Amino acid sequence: MSLLEEYIRIRKQTVAICAPLAIEDHVPQPADFVSPPKWHLAHSTWFFEQMVLKRFQRDFQEYDPQFGYLFNSYYNHVGERTARVQRGYMTRPTVEVVLAYRAYTDKCMLEMLAQDTLAPECVDLVTLGLHHEQQHQELLYYDLKYILGQQPTFPTYGGDALRSKDHNAALGWIEMPEGIYEIGWEGEGFSFDNERNRHKVYLHHYEISKALVTNAEYLSFIQDGGYNRFELWLDEGWAWVKENAAQCPLYWQQRGDDWFIYGLDGLQPLEKLAVLTHVNYYEAQAFATWCGKRLPTEAEWEAASDQLPWGARWEWTNSAYLPYPGFKIAAGAVGEYNGKFMLNQMVLRGASVATPAGHARKTYRNFFHPHLQWQFAGIRLAI
Repeated sequence: MSLLEEYIRIRKQTVAICAPLAIEDHVPQPADFVSPPKWHLAHSTWFFEQMVLKRFQRDFQEYDPQFGYLFNSYYNHVGERTARVQRGYMTRPTVEVVLAYRAYTDKCMLEMLAQDTLAPECVDLVTLGLHHEQQHQELLYYDLKYILGQQPTFPTYGGDALRSKDHNAALGWIEMPEGIYEIGWEGEGFSFDNERNRHKVYLHHYEISKALVTNAEYLSFIQDGGYNRFELWLDEGWAWVKENAAQCPLYWQQRGDDWFIYGLDGLQPLEKLAVLTHVNYYEAQAFATWCGKRLPTEAEWEAASDQLPWGARWEWTNSAYLPYPGFKIAAGAVGEYNGKFMLNQMVLRGASVATPAGHARKTYRNFFHPHLQWQFAGIRLAI
């Protein structure tokens, strides 16, 4: 598939994800870690306007000079921006105007991509922009689910329910011998800079589960007082439990003796054999301790990944998000993409049902702060 065809396919998919939403659903920001769908539509367009068209398209005219400020996320090289917590304050520009902004930018991009020759640096930036947009497509699912899930009527999304009731495809354990392994990206095709450089790691003998933790297993942890036993939690995790009065994963509700879970198909009875989702690192670590097991490191996960069924949930690892040997932050705005976030975050591996097709790979290093639950994250155990 050509770069132009990929551009058309990916850009259409973002709009398609938002299509089942009402206009009113595009604006709310019920938490600081959530971005309104309208903002995602605009920011993913902002990337192509600011990073590509303004640099490589002669005589390019911005759709609206204010949008560079309104829809910047965290790129200090590009200029000032609105505060993240204020994204939901913007009733203007309207959704209609944002969609017109996308159409205008797409027209300019398609004209540029139709040229016979593009500078290699331009091709690289467009490719990065498409993978950036796919990341926002997954974030869109996280955010629209949170927006809808905070409403008292628990409305359905109306689109793909993302198979929140996935079941494990395999059981048992994989035994990995002690030795030297190589991890990290190598070869042709796209990768983010944080996946490089490929390097050797020494791993002791370990075992890793083929299956992800299920709702039933996690429910046993809850019923055994897991959220009330400080000895199971890291100190920071226990502080999170107390501060938030946490008693269950995000979107779980107990009504009498019965448990329910909110999904994009509405509030449903908890399916106990389905794969667990929406737990944070603290919860994953506490559950592993309760089981007498642990979370794998990201090196252990990648070394075993060819033997694992993965892709249903992002999987918490016990690895801090740090640079690989030889990693250097690139110059300019592109250098702000990953490197400056290598602090106080934990790595997740694999992919989820919300990950766009073709966007997952075994070297992908996702990362989030340990208290966040709204991403489609689950637990795989190791011993």
